Amino acid sequence: MRLLIIDDDTELCQLVADYLKPMGFEVEMEHDGEHGAERATSEPWAAIILDVMMPGCDGFEVLRRIRAKSKVPVMMLTGRGEEVDRIVGLELGADDYLPKTFSSRELLARLRALLRRTGWIAETAPLAPVKELVIGELRLNPETHAVVLGAEPLQLTPAEFGLLLSLAKAHGRVKTREQLIEEVADREWDVFDRAIDMHISTLRKKLGDDPKEPRFIKTVRGYGYQLVTPGR
Repeated sequence: MRLLIIDDDTELCQLVADYLKPMGFEVEMEHDGEHGAERATSEPWAAIILDVMMPGCDGFEVLRRIRAKSKVPVMMLTGRGEEVDRIVGLELGADDYLPKTFSSRELLARLRALLRRTGWIAETAPLAPVKELVIGELRLNPETHAVVLGAEPLQLTPAEFGLLLSLAKAHGRVKTREQLIEEVADREWDVFDRAIDMHISTLRKKLGDDPKEPRFIKTVRGYGYQLVTPGR
């Protein structure tokens, strides 16, 4: 999904882009209001992240120009956070408002909620037919949450299934702990954050993995976890 960030703070833009890209977003940036407004209204975007305080053409003016031509979801950022700014932005057509003291996880959660709430995902990305994921003798059904190893069905908790599904979709690639937490939790979930290693451990036991030489879930030290095909 294509996102456009319009903000004169280049360092913040890069930090946000680096965080969102591994989550499945294609992020573009503009650092002044004039160019930002032009791109926002001339190209297709899933959402716009727009700063209020910019020199020259500020965020409110950019939002006016966007709303004159487009209904694209807009999340506004402000370094001040006064109530009057939020009211003005919302009255001009902003869909959400976030003070610049936000955490990366809060931004992602609010962005996903915005896309669901505005119906962008449903309108432009119809659901594809569900396909069973097969890794060696392991089979997962994303729709029914059924997991079968060989001929034996496995009973997994929702957290365990979410982790296994995330790793299976990235089969062969390493997923960071933070990526797994974001994809499985989809919200602030501190308890899950602290217990992720425990969930991986119990998941390995159900898969029959030897903790010292696991067949399916490999630990990549200092980075995260990887689901591999046994024997390869």
